[in-house]
Amino acid sequence: MSTASPDAVRASLRRLHAAGDALRKRPAREVLDVLGALLERLRDPTDPARRRIETELPAAAGFSPEIVREGLARGLASWTGAALRALVDVELGDAEAFHGAPTTAAILAGAIPMPALLEVVAALCVRSPVLAKPSAHDPVTAPAVAGALAELDPALGQCVALADFRHDDEACMDALCQADCVVVTGSDTAVSSLAARVLPPRRLVAHGHRISLAALGPAALEEASLAEAARGLALDTALWDQLGCCSPVAVYVAGPTAAAGRAAHALADALADAEARWPRGTASPEAEAAAAHERALAEMRGAELLADPGARWSVVVEPDAQPRPAPLHRFLRIHPVTDAAALIEGIRPLGAKLAGVALAGFAADTLRLEAALRGAGATRTCAPGSLQAPPLAWHRDGLPVLRRLLPGA
Repeated sequence: MSTASPDAVRASLRRLHAAGDALRKRPAREVLDVLGALLERLRDPTDPARRRIETELPAAAGFSPEIVREGLARGLASWTGAALRALVDVELGDAEAFHGAPTTAAILAGAIPMPALLEVVAALCVRSPVLAKPSAHDPVTAPAVAGALAELDPALGQCVALADFRHDDEACMDALCQADCVVVTGSDTAVSSLAARVLPPRRLVAHGHRISLAALGPAALEEASLAEAARGLALDTALWDQLGCCSPVAVYVAGPTAAAGRAAHALADALADAEARWPRGTASPEAEAAAAHERALAEMRGAELLADPGARWSVVVEPDAQPRPAPLHRFLRIHPVTDAAALIEGIRPLGAKLAGVALAGFAADTLRLEAALRGAGATRTCAPGSLQAPPLAWHRDGLPVLRRLLPGA
């Protein structure tokens, strides 16, 4: 049920347009100082806004409290005020010379807090007031961020408003898309639907469906190294229950065919430990059915299947590098490849959808492999255990964080 009407959405845009006139007269560095202070507040586990997210998000999104605490701690660790100032310096240089759109609408998706925080902060960095539509899966983060900002700087707080309505409320969505710039994060279907609504001169900035992967080379397949890599990948998989674009859905093992089986058993042990430490949250009946279907298909084609007795996690050893559906909720596929060249060929069909790739064990070939992965479509490479903590300056979808919001960009 909608809590906003089309008239209310249009009225919010008018108020934000007026607030934007005052915002653009403020020194850019003054605004940046407030936004840096906001990030520092949210990095603090004792801050009331941070505690609100940790307390309320588990019930709203279906995550365990342990997952939310760990995910926030790792995801926000490097999102400092200094990192924000460095981002502005790199992307904008003289921030006083740049202004974003008179109004920005941010259509948020998913249940992971960091993207919602980023969209609000990014718009305000270019001094564009923002009307945010919270995700149905996360009705907590956007209000918590808006409230914390209003406490830090009431005038800047007036430059953020919320439009809470159902995603299928066509009239409200049409009203929201009257903003001068519309940022949408979501499925490819959702992005396509919005593209038909946001017509020039309005600007659409779209972030569609993305996935992440991992790859283990020969040096990561030795006993101690394999255990370490498996622990990192289990953390990457467990955080946010594998529901974000930074969650690995498959692990490519470069080496003898038998190495894939060894990696699968190490990952199964690590996922069992992760379940004890960061319990998986709830999954919809449809998601559970999809995972059960993929487990059954794996058994039918003779693939090795390792799974928790309660189906809290699953690991499937595939016979080849062929991409297969990712049912998520801690479901990993292990693909054998002969070497780094075969790895690149194996992931090439996924190139347009690639986000991050976690790498370990490629030794002197690492730099060449990273370059090849970027050429294949990946926007980030990192060590296992770091996928869920991208830097503030990460160009997801290959788009700059701030300049994507500027008119004419």
